[in-house]
Amino acid sequence: MSSDRLMRIHSAEFQAMAERVLQVTELTSRLNVLPFDDEAGKAELFEQILGKPLPARVTIYPPFYTDHGLNLDLAERVFINQNCTFLDYAGIRLAERVMIGPKATFITGGHPVDPEERRLYLTGAPIDVAENVWIGAGATILPGVSIGRDAVIAAGAVVADDVPPASLVTGTKAAVHRRW
Repeated sequence: MSSDRLMRIHSAEFQAMAERVLQVTELTSRLNVLPFDDEAGKAELFEQILGKPLPARVTIYPPFYTDHGLNLDLAERVFINQNCTFLDYAGIRLAERVMIGPKATFITGGHPVDPEERRLYLTGAPIDVAENVWIGAGATILPGVSIGRDAVIAAGAVVADDVPPASLVTGTKAAVHRRW
């Protein structure tokens, strides 16, 4: 998995990533209209999206969304419910027995806060989810977050900071920290 990143938007690296995003968007569009019982069709598309076959006993219920795919690392026995999104530019690792509720979102990319730099750079930091974590419906996991073993992220929670092992995280309250 990659470390924190800063990518200039007007660069060859960004152009290559943008081309991959278009390719994966086409692949996930095809995946999300397959009959639910078309296991062979799903396996073939997931292999193209992830760059490797799905690990043993991974369950993913479509619709499923990712923007890159190659930086999504799934261990065995991961369960991903319907309508989840994985923006994996900087890398997402899901360890064994992670369970993810419907409409959960994992975002590894962003932009600088400074208005002058916002349109010039893409920022990114990996997400790491340890074994046996349960992430509730509609939770949002932001760039750079690590979630410790056996933790529970409540439905609708927005996780911007690391989560210690065996803990419960709740809440969505936004706060103003500074003004320009």
